[in-house]
Formats: sequence, structure tokens, C-alpha cells
Amino acid sequence: MNSELWLSWLKKYRAIAVIRSSQKQLGKQMAQATAAGGMGLIEITWNSDQAPELIAELRSELPGCLIGTGTLFTIEDVQKAIGSGAQFLFSPHTNPAMIQVANKAEIPIIPGALSPTEIITAWQAGASCVKVFPISSVGGVDYIRSIKGPLGDIPLIPTGGVNLNNAVAFIQAGAIAVGLAGDLFPPDLIVEQNWVAIAQKTQTLLQQLSEISA
Repeated sequence: MNSELWLSWLKKYRAIAVIRSSQKQLGKQMAQATAAGGMGLIEITWNSDQAPELIAELRSELPGCLIGTGTLFTIEDVQKAIGSGAQFLFSPHTNPAMIQVANKAEIPIIPGALSPTEIITAWQAGASCVKVFPISSVGGVDYIRSIKGPLGDIPLIPTGGVNLNNAVAFIQAGAIAVGLAGDLFPPDLIVEQNWVAIAQKTQTLLQQLSEISA
């Protein structure tokens, strides 16, 4: 997938559902619920139960979505994730060698960074976008707004503190998209297996994001 196509997906949805599940079937149901709400970008973290198998199955069952993975730490993780069919890759840190492997396979990779120096280093190493993580620890929306000016056209995806109440503000501050985890999947709804409610949360979020002028 070339960078233009990847960026077009981000601009269309503005959000990525991040799923970390200790049970494969539960992870599948969570993914299907967000897809039912209109989500097109779904990340299954690599430390989820049977992540490679789940990614492969979701690729087959949700052909209208891009299914990626995250929490990748090593080159071996990246290679295995690509082998499982992951269509985009997130990591909590920046490792130029991991970026090179993903770029060679033409799979978008979004490494984690925090300071301006780290963000620029990740971008210059060939990152498709840069994950700004954990955003809640450094000022949230205000931080994105502050660094977006000097960092110019580097596409930023804040995670780690993004929720349903502030997602729109992050996009308005200059982020190309946001990653949401727990706020899309409240524990009580998971326990109740209330997938309709999760689909509705997803739909509401995407509707709010779509109303932001580009």
C-alpha cells in the first residue's frame, strides 16, 4: 500500500479502533462491533490472544476494513505481523530497522515518539506517520496544537489518552487521525457482550469526526 492510499484511509475515518484482548473470540466480536458501526481501520495488538490468527480471520471476514496490528517491539515482530497479513503496523517506539523492513514490504508503519526530536527522527527514518504516545502525559490536545506548527506536514496520530470526548479536538488541533482503545470498549459493555452499544458508540464517533472540515 503506497503512502497516499494509507493517508486517504486515515483522512476518511480519522480514527483507529485499538483492540487488546486476552481471548481471541472476544477480540473478534469487538472488531466486528466496531466494523458494524462503520469503522474501517482496526488494530489488533500483537500481545492479544492468538493475534496472528485473529488478524488473518478478520482480513477474510471484514474485507471492507484495513486490519493492522500494534505493540510491535522487534524486527521479528514486524516480520511475523506482515506474514500474518497485517495491513498496517504500530509500535510504541522508533526503531529505524523495523521501519526499513516494513517499507520494503510496502506496509505502512507508524512508530511511537513523543518529543519533537523523536517525532522528526521517526519521520526522517521513513515512518508512514508518527504515533504520538502517550499523549495524555504531555498535555493532550494542547501538545498536538503546539508542535503541529513547527513540525509542518508530518502526519501525527495521538494515542494513549484519546477518548470519545476529546477525539474531535485532536483532529481540530492538527492530528491526521487518533487511536482509541478503552473508551470504545467499556468493560461493562464487554461483560454484557452488548455489541450493538459498541457499534453505536463507534458510529457516533465517526459521525462527529466526519463533520470536521478538512
